[in-house]
Amino acid sequence: MTDSKAQLGVRGSPGAVDADGPTADVDADVAVIGCGPVGMTLAALLGKAGHSVVVLERHPGLYGLPRAASLDGETMRTLQGLGLVDELAPNMRAQDAYEWRNGTGDLLIRQEFRDVGASGWADLYLFHQPSLEKALHSLCASLPDVDIRLGSEVTGLAQDRDRVTLDLADGASLAARYAVGCDGGNSFVRGALGIEQDDLGFSEPWLVHDFALRRPAAELGLPSMLQIGDPEEPTTIITTAAGHQRFCFLLDGDEDDEDDDDDDDEGDHDDFQLARAADRVWSRVGRYLSRDDADIVRTATYTFQSLVARQWRVGRVLLAGDAAHQMPPFLGQGLCSGIRDARNIAFKVDLVLRGVQGAEVLDTYQSEREPHVRGVTATSMQLGRQHTLRDPVLARERDVTLMARRAALQEPERIRLPDLGPGLLAFGGGRLSVQGRVSDGRRTGLLDEVVGGGFRLLVVERALPQLSPALLASLGEVGVTVVGLGPSAAGAVLADLDGTHRRWLSDIGATAAAVRPDNYVYAAGPDAGAVADRLLTALAPDLCA
Repeated sequence: MTDSKAQLGVRGSPGAVDADGPTADVDADVAVIGCGPVGMTLAALLGKAGHSVVVLERHPGLYGLPRAASLDGETMRTLQGLGLVDELAPNMRAQDAYEWRNGTGDLLIRQEFRDVGASGWADLYLFHQPSLEKALHSLCASLPDVDIRLGSEVTGLAQDRDRVTLDLADGASLAARYAVGCDGGNSFVRGALGIEQDDLGFSEPWLVHDFALRRPAAELGLPSMLQIGDPEEPTTIITTAAGHQRFCFLLDGDEDDEDDDDDDDEGDHDDFQLARAADRVWSRVGRYLSRDDADIVRTATYTFQSLVARQWRVGRVLLAGDAAHQMPPFLGQGLCSGIRDARNIAFKVDLVLRGVQGAEVLDTYQSEREPHVRGVTATSMQLGRQHTLRDPVLARERDVTLMARRAALQEPERIRLPDLGPGLLAFGGGRLSVQGRVSDGRRTGLLDEVVGGGFRLLVVERALPQLSPALLASLGEVGVTVVGLGPSAAGAVLADLDGTHRRWLSDIGATAAAVRPDNYVYAAGPDAGAVADRLLTALAPDLCA
């Protein structure tokens, strides 16, 4: 599918009415509050689909300092679809393993990551967040339908059946058909909506130091990704990207650390205070780094939390990323979860704006994403509690248990993320689809590079006769890309070069899978015609009447 306005859903005019009323008199189809990676990803997806988007950010510029440090293969597939991978490559690297050791250096856990995972990319990448934000900002700025307004603080929010009205600190206001709060853990939008949060019971203060290295990390003998479960001082060490290193230290509950550089505070510090802070930083990392090895980029204290908003949608307003959920970082899934939110929201808002689905489909955003988020958060909390034991006796018991478990493993240890909860899904839906290498006889590349995004129907070659010419025509009419898969390219069949897609379909007991624009399966089963009919019913019920 090459039509950029069809990448999220089905072809049609962006001016189409939605199910709950005529086109409102608005300044934009969607207002995104917050110009971090989640907000800009959402804006880019909607902008590439032809919808008008305004992004409002209260700060006068991009944050510019490292925060998130890891991306998974699913998120890389999203960046691939946005055309950003080549630009980002110099500031990210694939990670092969994540080690957990105790205070004496014994290996407790080794999570191994594949060079090529299910999404066609490595399972885990470490990266430099300012590079990602710069690339996303440049992409959004290049899209004619996306307007980024830095230094625009939202101070008021109201909505009616047709629009959301946002008041700005400078006295101006604007209206949009929908609004999405991507404004972080201290979300103004969440507060304005009166949404409470569930506290899942994890809250720990950590001190984070980021450095720019003067020599390669390998030359300095720095571990690339290590958790140290030392009861005296639990520590995390990560080589985040080319030339950047992070150290995280768990603080005592009564420890008064003056290195705090909270993201939301400008803070005035005289030279004496800055020198004292620097001395404390070098004292903490002295066993790994000296002042000759690196420069301090940032030091901050964070409270790692486990919070989930009770409502992710109120009328025409939705929450995404940290505004909707916060999780401890021990799985490296915080930003990845926010990007999943953006993908889920983007294609569903697209369907509503094009009149394909009624606004009620937006309720499936929370019903699908919340169970996934809670599952990931629970695993992250479990790992975090193992890592941060302060009682030496309990820590020794943990060590014995984990070393025995590791000795009994028969295969590499990997984390499997949950499927989606119930929502815009049919039979066999909810799992993440795969992406392998394919060829149409002229081009060879990953699936999305060859066939594009949007809704796709993946069908093994032998099941293609189950799709009648009339059914194929109807699927084409609503913008669904039908992808035949065989051992070699011929006509409508792509060569599934490594057997990735055919093997996956066989493993799930299917000859066909309808894949949504967020790369999750809508429906799958042994009858290709039934899968196609079910997808067509969702996208164009009038054609199935």
